[in-house]
Amino acid sequence: MKTIAQQLNVTEFPFRIKDKSGNQIYWEKSNGYWIKREYDSNGNEIYWEDSYGDWWKKEYDSNGNQIYFEDSIGWWWKKEYDSNGNQIYFEDSNGVIEDNRPKGCEGKVVEIDGKKYKLTEV
Repeated sequence: MKTIAQQLNVTEFPFRIKDKSGNQIYWEKSNGYWIKREYDSNGNEIYWEDSYGDWWKKEYDSNGNQIYFEDSIGWWWKKEYDSNGNQIYFEDSNGVIEDNRPKGCEGKVVEIDGKKYKLTEV
């Protein structure tokens, strides 16, 4: 299968293609090695792939925080952020979990004047 530069009979390298926002979406060397990229509407790079078959993809929340990553070797991670942009959750494919999300009151026990009370949400 021919590369884009080979199909276009390009002779000057490196060969580059940019999108309308100026992001480089394709790059190729004279030896046929190429890299392809994709961007979201905010200009965040969300996909990368090369001619060797390696790739990764990313996702972002509405505030521009990267919330997901996955690559061609099977490794992934995901994150959550609070409304102030602080990371409150992390999990990855190796089993690492860091959970700092706020917890509700349900089931918590408080002691007042020596008596214990179990909280229930109303």
